Amino acid sequence: MRRLIVNADDFGLTVGVNRAIVEAHQHGIVTSLTMMASARAFDDAAKRARSLDVRERPLSIGCHVVLVDGMPLSPAEQIPSLIEAEDGVIRFRKNLSSFATAALTGRIDAAEIEAEATAQMRHIQQAGVVPSHFDTHKHTHMFSAILRPLLRAAKACGINAVRNPFGPGAGLPFARVAADFELTKRFAQMRVLRSFAPSFRREVARCGLRTTDGAVGVEVSGILDLNLFVAIVSRIPEGTWELVCHPGYNDSDLDGVRTRLRASRERELEILTSPEARRALERHGVQLIGYNEL
Repeated sequence: MRRLIVNADDFGLTVGVNRAIVEAHQHGIVTSLTMMASARAFDDAAKRARSLDVRERPLSIGCHVVLVDGMPLSPAEQIPSLIEAEDGVIRFRKNLSSFATAALTGRIDAAEIEAEATAQMRHIQQAGVVPSHFDTHKHTHMFSAILRPLLRAAKACGINAVRNPFGPGAGLPFARVAADFELTKRFAQMRVLRSFAPSFRREVARCGLRTTDGAVGVEVSGILDLNLFVAIVSRIPEGTWELVCHPGYNDSDLDGVRTRLRASRERELEILTSPEARRALERHGVQLIGYNEL
């Protein structure tokens, strides 16, 4: 049996992203989403989440924990190892590489990660939403030093599942990857990062949380098209997997957000709501589920 969770990240980023994610759920194949607790359109996202009838069309709602390229909820004096000042504004580090370097060299305090993650998870709960799972912006929980305090925060908040961000290793035709330099580079990066997968599984099992067999499509974030989607679906291994996606509208609100995903969000929305996507899932015997069904 092959089962697939289609999770839309960045719920709360902008009103246009929120609207697109709801459309991709109501009229497409999105079965799960994760909310950004400190993002500018969080209140709109929470209102939309509360209004969805998940009994009629099941949907899992989780927390998209932000520890990089965003704003914290905790006071600056409580999380000094996580933040930096930019033009007088206190925020997280801009990019994953600097964050990962700090984490792997012991310059990030695990207690601060736990405190900030707890604040974000509780903020979602206090908005009247019950999170079923969590993941992280830019997959920062790939690293054990980051994962451990996040798992403790999730347990304390009653969240029982987490994204497995590691892919199966062979999700696209070789010819397509070889012909695209960006894809080749991303696959090489993910091959290196997969060395963290065994420790991820051990930590999650030790804490008693649920997870999937892994994630598909991470390498094509920002360049997904219908042909790539069909290729991914046709190669999903047996088991339970997650497709990570970022639908949205490339509008004036998005212009004010620091993100590399702009026009690609509308392309993903078109794919996720297309009859061709659903037919591909049916043709290859892939069952759609949410995190609540793990």
